[in-house]
Amino acid sequence: MNPLKEHLDNLTRRSFFSDVSRGIGSIALGSLLHPEILRAANETRIGLPGFPHFAPKAKRVLCLFQSGGLSHVDLFDDKPTLHQHAGKELPPSIKGTQRLTGMTSSQTAYPVVPPLKDGKRCGKHGTWISNLLPHIQSIADDICIVKSLHTEAINHDPGITFMNTGNQLPGYASMGAWVSYGLGTQNENLPAFIAMVSQGTGKNPDQPIFSRLWGSGFLPSSYQGVGLRPGVNPVLYLQNPPGVEREQRRALLDDLARLNQLCADELGDPETLTRIKAYEMAYRMQTSVPDLTDISKEPNATLEAYGPEVRKPGSYAANCLLARRLLERNTRFVQLFHRGWDQHIAISRQLPNQCHDIDQPTAALIKDLKERGMLDDTLVIFATEFGRTVFSQGKLGDPGMGRDHHGRCFSIWLAGGGIKPGTEYGATDDFCYNIAENPVHIRDLHATILHCLGIDHTRFTHKFRGLNIRLTGVEESHVVKDILV
Repeated sequence: MNPLKEHLDNLTRRSFFSDVSRGIGSIALGSLLHPEILRAANETRIGLPGFPHFAPKAKRVLCLFQSGGLSHVDLFDDKPTLHQHAGKELPPSIKGTQRLTGMTSSQTAYPVVPPLKDGKRCGKHGTWISNLLPHIQSIADDICIVKSLHTEAINHDPGITFMNTGNQLPGYASMGAWVSYGLGTQNENLPAFIAMVSQGTGKNPDQPIFSRLWGSGFLPSSYQGVGLRPGVNPVLYLQNPPGVEREQRRALLDDLARLNQLCADELGDPETLTRIKAYEMAYRMQTSVPDLTDISKEPNATLEAYGPEVRKPGSYAANCLLARRLLERNTRFVQLFHRGWDQHIAISRQLPNQCHDIDQPTAALIKDLKERGMLDDTLVIFATEFGRTVFSQGKLGDPGMGRDHHGRCFSIWLAGGGIKPGTEYGATDDFCYNIAENPVHIRDLHATILHCLGIDHTRFTHKFRGLNIRLTGVEESHVVKDILV
């Protein structure tokens, strides 16, 4: 192929489309370089036409993702049968023919292990929560515990990918990307979707967290999440190089935007326009991010409520406080990933440490949002990729004993915008091993999240490889209406 010949052959047709696109492109470029022109008419960048489909209960989402597989048996789902059968073999009728991971499939015994710590009935509803989570016990009347979530994934990467993108295979758009794509942003000075990662004191180091978990997949890359790092440079390459003043950076970006716009007019590549948007967002973040991360004006009482780790950049407590600050700046989707929940070994030592990491900051965050009147329109999701087995991994009573992955049933909780507080939904059998009533698949959870945001998941699609792709996939999924207000 001769590029020059192809260009000359198509010059007339291209000239027409180019002339048209330049006019539209000039308007778009002008709005990017001088947003104050359009700001009076439209204070925020809206999402897709016709979105939301109906009046939303939630305007923002906060996902507190506990990476590694939180043990529902130990924290949220105690049963008398577990204590009666402690140390005895899990009945074959309960275990069935479930596929196990390679870490326990060759065990000769599967003894039942009850919760490591006692718990108590909490809130008006009397839902059981472990004493490892005394602060979360205090918010029982604000949360809805779903005890019947299930997934086909039994290993970490497919499991965490499924929970965050609706598919076990990499390459699909994340929840936050879908939400920002559909609804747009409410703050032009910050990305619509921000993610933060912390390492817990349970299993350290734990399973890696990949940036594709907040990626945009096949959606335009402008909708991918932005990772916020701890320390003096929360966003890489945001600061001007030494010797470059802000006015110089502004002039450089103006020239670069014009060049990129010429390239976009010529080639019609939408990613070129995305590049312009990214440069402009980075410029605005040079002032908005330092203000966001400066917690010096937070009252001492607030800082103390989040716990002693709140002043340690990159800790879960510090990220919880930053999450609240992002939400009050109307960031559309905020996601925290906290590593350390993969207790295959030494669960009696690791699990209490991990719970201590998240207990006080999580409860403080819920209370903080509630006191500020933000919980009503903020959907909070406390989730994990799967649960843990009721039987031991390793020899019963050994200090190195743990629990294996378990996807047939596990617990998460939700709070805030659109969720019925102080309730629990679904139930497991007497051994916390199978679902006894009201199963909720990950796809159902995704449908429910979108519903709270005013989105009908069946009508929310993106064309990719000839298919209309949805966050909830092609299999049947339902909004869990019984947990909604």
